[in-house]
Amino acid sequence: MIESASGIILRTRPLTETSLIVHWLTPELGRIATVAKGARRPKSPFAGKLDLFYAADFSFSRSRTSELHTLREVKLQATHGAIREDILKLQQAGYAAAFIEQATETGTPLPEIFELTRGFLKQLCGQKPPPQNIFALELKLLRELGLAPDGAETRLTPGAKKIVQALLKGGWENSSRLKLSAAQAGELRQFLHGFLIFHLGRLPRGRAAALGVPE
Repeated sequence: MIESASGIILRTRPLTETSLIVHWLTPELGRIATVAKGARRPKSPFAGKLDLFYAADFSFSRSRTSELHTLREVKLQATHGAIREDILKLQQAGYAAAFIEQATETGTPLPEIFELTRGFLKQLCGQKPPPQNIFALELKLLRELGLAPDGAETRLTPGAKKIVQALLKGGWENSSRLKLSAAQAGELRQFLHGFLIFHLGRLPRGRAAALGVPE
């Protein structure tokens, strides 16, 4: 049976010399993995359609024996090409993908997280990414996972608490316009560092690079 979905490519990796595994984030099906047979051949019908953070409509045949399904067709919606022109944008997008893969289960519908990710990628394409992009991403994803920090119970300074609320309530564009002092950025970075480890067991890979700080 062939199924259809819309999704964003979170990760790809070779399966054989000619085939590719493509990991998707979709709203209705959550995270799913597909095999694009022959995708690495120069004349493949998938040529130019499967790369990191591409958004597309696609169809696939569901496997009865594994979580790896067979990709059939792909129709591109957006490539988010500006992300690949700036290393910091690429690192922030990669961190978003790592966070989602670590914090969610395959096959679970994720409509809110899908919309957050789509908005985040669109925002990354538009301008130079400030560190609060990552703080906003973390806070919004934690909220969707039911893990948002309780501002009243944290030990953040009053100014940092206000920033947390603004990041949670505001859209991506508003978040990027916030002006954080170096002290506030450092305070939020350290607070969320510990909060993520406590709730997720470890930091998603690539956080330091996404924030532009040393490991």
